[in-house]
Amino acid sequence: METTSSTPSSVTPPWDVFPQKTLDSIDIAVLVLYFLFVLAVGLWSMWKTQRSTVKGYFLAGGQMVWWPVGASLFASNVGSGHFIGLAGSGAASGIAATAYEWNGMFCVLVLAWLFLPIYIAAGVTTMPEYLRKRFGGKRIQMFLAILYLFIYIFTKISVDMYAGALFIQQALHWDLYIAVAGLLAITAVYTVAGGLAAVIYTDALQTFIMLIGAVTLMVFSFVEVGGLEGLQTKYFDAIPSTRKENSSCGLPREDAFHIFRDPVNSDLPWPGVLVGMTIPSLWYWCTDQVIVQRSLAAKNLSHAKGGSLMTSYLKILPLFMMVMPGMISRILFPDLVACADAEICRKICGNPSGCSDIAYPKLVIELLPVGLRGLMMSVMIAALMSSLTSIFNSASTIFTMDLWKHFRPRCSEWELMIVGRVFVLLLTVVSILWIPLVQAGQGGQLFIYIQSISSYLQPPVAMVFILGCFWKRANEKGAFWGLVIGLLLGVIRLVLDFIYPEPQCGEIDLRPGVVKYMHYLYFSMVLAAISTLTVLVVSMLTEPPSEEMISRLTWFTRGDLPVKKDLAVSPSPDAAKGVCEAERPALQIDISIASENSSNDNKLMFSDRL
Repeated sequence: METTSSTPSSVTPPWDVFPQKTLDSIDIAVLVLYFLFVLAVGLWSMWKTQRSTVKGYFLAGGQMVWWPVGASLFASNVGSGHFIGLAGSGAASGIAATAYEWNGMFCVLVLAWLFLPIYIAAGVTTMPEYLRKRFGGKRIQMFLAILYLFIYIFTKISVDMYAGALFIQQALHWDLYIAVAGLLAITAVYTVAGGLAAVIYTDALQTFIMLIGAVTLMVFSFVEVGGLEGLQTKYFDAIPSTRKENSSCGLPREDAFHIFRDPVNSDLPWPGVLVGMTIPSLWYWCTDQVIVQRSLAAKNLSHAKGGSLMTSYLKILPLFMMVMPGMISRILFPDLVACADAEICRKICGNPSGCSDIAYPKLVIELLPVGLRGLMMSVMIAALMSSLTSIFNSASTIFTMDLWKHFRPRCSEWELMIVGRVFVLLLTVVSILWIPLVQAGQGGQLFIYIQSISSYLQPPVAMVFILGCFWKRANEKGAFWGLVIGLLLGVIRLVLDFIYPEPQCGEIDLRPGVVKYMHYLYFSMVLAAISTLTVLVVSMLTEPPSEEMISRLTWFTRGDLPVKKDLAVSPSPDAAKGVCEAERPALQIDISIASENSSNDNKLMFSDRL
């Protein structure tokens, strides 16, 4: 039964959520300045760095100092999906989603202190390439390269495009496709032309702009609501005026200010937060191409560690910059952000599951004065562009170095550069075509959608990397079957989730038990255990890996017979040689550094042929 209060008039027409039809001229001037500034930095970094070689294009020449690396790690991680999604989760259920961010604080340090020394010693450019060197054979490398591209399109590109589109469409009232095509065109210009160096320098600028804008909005939000005390008292009164009586629909969660929640009945159970969340988080921070590629571009291991430390400190901020402003948005606009009636939600944002994802854009449009609104638009666009450029560059690296070179092993370095650039353009087109699908398929909480998909696809990959790096006995057959069985189970659960979506508030839950009672974070733990067990058993029952598949490729053997004394701690030009060594006589990558180390190259090439 409905409550007696009528539907607020502000809710009835969908466009009234964002009544501001156009930006003021000052806001537009700020936006234009921002775009010119980004293009200038992108073009400057293109001329500053060497882009004509594979190492120069895909690893920024291995010459980055710590602060652009740290800023780029943060900007690649925090896309527009974070702003929309974390604020939406804050509005819907409180601060618990912060656990994902704080989990990342530790995992990014694990990357720099444990995984990077192994990757640098191995001399790899991509993560599937590391597994090919560690386990031999081609099937794991091909399997993973395709899986990574799949994960990028389904979770990263699509979610960031959706979040950016939500902002552009609802807050700016621009035509969606023209706006996104324009954004992607600017993004593609410096990604295609400048490679990783251009991406990292523009990321550093975007991080600076993001922090200024987000902190500004945070200050305005807290002032509006009366500080932290005001947030803690008023949040529990943020109830929509139209909701079903005698049900919890539309009511704030009682544990809204708890990160560790009930292990059985809550939305984020604490054992899942501690263990189940850490496994996909290790995959993301320690084995994902987007993140590792930035760290490999660092001048040496000390700079890579410095970058990771900087990112770790910055990861404290999302609770205050995104989650809490999302909760404040619910307090200020409860009928819109916290709508509990499916029909009203559909009118407000077109999504019957809930409208918590409009929390952040609503705050920007309503609270900020002229000029700052333009700055905040720049922030959202910065977040979208920085994460997209990172994904474009990393996806093109994987496609070029793992898939293209597999089919054309003797291709020239020039051909690799062309293919890498063309693939970025192809991804740009795919991104634009993907928007309507994502808009149609999203649930009420964008951030939780990303995390649940991650929990189904990433644990098997994470466990194979961890065992490959830290257990010398792991072999190719064990790793392959661990991946196949783990991913098969993950895909089954993913399909079940799409067939049986979560019922809306107040509806009877008719989902099968494995979906209904097993939280996705618990499923992540089970999946990791099954994958680990498979790798252990199959590896022990089959022949051990050969010496060349262990030397310089695990934590315990990373110091074996270095070609140069400092190879294990510096991603020097020599480190790039690993890219081609294992395939054929070193022809391609060595060309890029022949002028620097010609005598060494000749020795290596000669020994390869022997």
